[in-house]
Amino acid sequence: MLRKFLLLTLLLALFITGCASAPTDAPAPVSQTLTFTDGLSREIKLEGPAQRVISLAPSNTEILFAISAGDQVVGRDQFSDYPAEAASVTDIGSTFDALNTELIVSLKPDLILAAEINTPEQVKQLEDLGLTVYYLKNPLTLEEMYDNLKIVAQLTGRESETAALIESLKARVATVDEKLLPISSRFSVFYELDATDPAKPYTAGKGTFITQLIQRAGGYNIAADLDGYPQLSLEQVVAADPAFIILGDARYGVTLESIAQRPGWENLSAVKNGNVVPFNDDLVSRPGPRLVDALEELAKLLRPELFE
Repeated sequence: MLRKFLLLTLLLALFITGCASAPTDAPAPVSQTLTFTDGLSREIKLEGPAQRVISLAPSNTEILFAISAGDQVVGRDQFSDYPAEAASVTDIGSTFDALNTELIVSLKPDLILAAEINTPEQVKQLEDLGLTVYYLKNPLTLEEMYDNLKIVAQLTGRESETAALIESLKARVATVDEKLLPISSRFSVFYELDATDPAKPYTAGKGTFITQLIQRAGGYNIAADLDGYPQLSLEQVVAADPAFIILGDARYGVTLESIAQRPGWENLSAVKNGNVVPFNDDLVSRPGPRLVDALEELAKLLRPELFE
């Protein structure tokens, strides 16, 4: 009986050992390669969502933080100053001067997010260093802005957070649209971008977010029929006699008082009625989620009675 017991014990031990060492049918873990086509029609591949991202544009930085990917940002351009948390991220220099490529490489990014302020030459320079660069084109509409948010979400693995953000942004836009439904007329607007030459200040025209947002906010841009970012003479503005003058260059010291000193402008409706107002140009010049902030502020500025 003892011999039989010992034999059964030995067989059981051999069976257990064999099971432990037998190969499993479970597949070995593999990396998930993500493939994208960027704004320069280049194929970009990532071995999973990027965890160390460098942003080369303020708009990209704002997008990354808005979709909850701020902790993944290890470097940002010199002018990325929003949100406040971006200040603690390593500054890799200005895209308008020279990028600090040595610092960029030392940060070991698995993705560099470029924008239209970056030249194709800058993109190639970084790629030649063995870095992965995704070029994000500027959106032309709010819908395209939402699409850009989705792209950056896929690059960083933040799809669920971004879906909630987009729904929130769309709801805010819908609220503005609903409040403006009763309006039957629109106020004329001159948006000043740069009055370095006060005799020919720069403004925004056709195909710009500034014109789109002014229109959607219940106004109309006096330069809407001009392409791009034209200069208007003092006489052209006087002839248009805008009801509002919005100072996107207020941070550079342009005020109602300085506006009124321009020849002929003291008699403009906007000046006489005190409708010369400062505006944070970053809201409209950075094609990211704060475009919705711009829409809300412009609508409240032009139609305050509808938002009381």
